[in-house]
Order: sequence, then C-alpha cells, then structure tokens
Amino acid sequence: MSPFDSLASAHDAFWSFFARGPAGFAAQFFIEPNLAAPSLAPGGDLKHQQQPPMLRFDCGHTDTSNGRLPTAASTVMRLVPELAGPQWLSNRFEHDDMTHRFKMYVPSGYHGEQLPMIVMLHGAQQDADDFAAGTEMNASAEAQGFIVVYPEQSESANPLRCWNWFRSADRMHDSGETAMVVALTREVMATYNVDNSRVYVAGMSAGGAMAVNLVVTHPDLYAAAAIHSGVAFGVADEPLSALCAMNDGMGHIRLPETLCDGTYPRVVPLIVFHGDADNTVHPLNSSQIVAMSALLLGDPDGSRWPATTHVQNAENGHAYTRDIFHDRAGVSIGERWLVHGLGHAWSGGHPSGTYTDSRGPHATKEIVRFFGQFALPL
Repeated sequence: MSPFDSLASAHDAFWSFFARGPAGFAAQFFIEPNLAAPSLAPGGDLKHQQQPPMLRFDCGHTDTSNGRLPTAASTVMRLVPELAGPQWLSNRFEHDDMTHRFKMYVPSGYHGEQLPMIVMLHGAQQDADDFAAGTEMNASAEAQGFIVVYPEQSESANPLRCWNWFRSADRMHDSGETAMVVALTREVMATYNVDNSRVYVAGMSAGGAMAVNLVVTHPDLYAAAAIHSGVAFGVADEPLSALCAMNDGMGHIRLPETLCDGTYPRVVPLIVFHGDADNTVHPLNSSQIVAMSALLLGDPDGSRWPATTHVQNAENGHAYTRDIFHDRAGVSIGERWLVHGLGHAWSGGHPSGTYTDSRGPHATKEIVRFFGQFALPL
C-alpha cells in the first residue's frame, strides 16, 4: 500500500511530521514504497563486461575497506589515460561552499576523443551504485561509447536522499540544486573532452522531476532529456502541494518568466516513461509533462504538436502505448511511453537495483536511442 493512495488523511499526515521528525516526514511525502535490494559493489551488476579496474588517486592512502572506490580530495579528477578498461570513478565536487559527491563511468577505449555524456539523477533512497545497477546505463555506455555522470543527493540536504525538486529555490536558473547539477555538468565537460552538443540528462522519480527543472531552466545545455515517473515543472512549491501533485497529477504548471520578447528559448526534446499502475506518482503526471512541453512550444492546446500512437501487446511481460510527437514539419520532438501494469519502477530494469521491474520495454535502451537523434546547434 502506497502512502499516497488517498488525500483524505493528508492533513493528519502533514501535522504528524512534527511528532515524527524530518525522516518520518520525508518517508510520508516523497519516498517510494520500500523495495530495498542489497547494496551493490561499485559499478553495479554490469552484464557483458569485465569488472572495472580501481582508479587510484595521488591524494593519500587508498581505503577500500568499505568496498568503494577511493574518493578524490579535490573537484573533478582527470582520467589517467594509461589505465585500460572501463572506469567507475568516485569523486567530490565543491559548489557554493558545499561538497557534493558524484560518480562517473568512463568507457574502455577512451583516449581523449570527444564523447557524448548523460547525467543520471537517482530517485529517493537511491545512490549512484544502486541507480547504475538498476538502469544498466553503464553497460549501454560501454557498448555505445559515452560518459555517464551520477550526482548524489546527500542526507544532509534530504534525510532520504530525495532531490528537493519542489522548492522554488532549487528550480531556479542560478540557485539551489538545479544550479549545482548544472555546475557539475559543466565541470565534467571541461575536465573531459565531452561533446558540448551531445550532453543529456535523465532521471527517475524525484530525479525525473529535477531533470525537468534542468531542461526548463537550461535548454542551452542539455540536448534532450528522459523523465521516468516524474512530474512537470512548477506543480509544487512545498511538501503538501508536492504530495497533492504526485497523488493526482493535477498540479498547476507554472513556467519561468518568458524572455522580454515574450518567447521561450529552445525547447528540449523529451522522452517520458511512466507506469499506469504507479501508486506513488500518478500516471497523469506524464500527461502534464507533455502539456508542459506544448506550453513551452507556444502550443497550449497541443494542436500543432500531432502525435502518432502505437499500441504494443505485452513485451517481456508488460504491454505499452507509445505516443510519438512531431513538430509541424513532421520531425519527431518527443515520445511518451505508458507501460501497462508497471508500478513505480524503471521499466525493463535489472533486479539488482531498487525500484526496477524487469518486465516491459527496456527504458535505458529506448532512452539512448532517443538521445541519439538530437544534438545542440553549435
């Protein structure tokens, strides 16, 4: 039973925060049902590849007693090109006088050539190892040749590591968690030879909502985005309104102010995944994300954004409906996948990660395919 099944007790749940404290509050409002899996070794369960070698930093002793890679003492450390094979790197990033942890995957065979990059934002109660294992994005990166960066939310920022997507200060262009993830994106781009025209972002649940914040406020940075089980921009600004938006998918979309000429900048193409049996984030939120994109395109009723719908019978256990949206020239600019019978879980994910369902279309494969269609004009 999800804690979001009914709004009838929302008032009592809200006030019970003061009795239970911050952790109870976070669990009540922003944490998915507990589907915990054992902690994973660095790199997760990456099929069809060898275990990545350990990266050693010249920053003191190497402590592997906790099964994790050593963490650099400074900001983004540069790859040691002599090391062969794929690399799963631990690091820290300084921003606004705060230290933020992140991990990144660099595929084998990288020798300084330009590569695309995907920023992956985990959901609540997850970390980089867990998210990498469940999505198998590192395996796709190894097979197709791109870098993956996994920012990690800290328990000091949110007791259960949920991105604070709903707070106004954390969805602005130049402040809060949105600005931090953007700064980290740019730092990695500057440290490695990343193709500036092919940087993408994807997120699950709270991470999906934070990815929405990023593409609305920084459309000049991310060429395309994937939102799995997320919500639209501006539908909440505090915990109770966030609960309501998640519960019924009927929050009010509030976009940032337009430019002085009354138009929005480039609209980032989106691929949206959602399960129609999701009891944590209502599937109507996927429709709101589509509506948000239409608003950004200056087409509030969607009449200039026709969709082609494909209904697929059960694929690997779950059927799905796929809508492909086109601009007036007939060019694909977005997709929505509604997976029938899928709950609050990554579609086609690996069971070694939390919040995954191995049934249904493989979201990671489709996300990488979708991203391959788009690059920023430079």
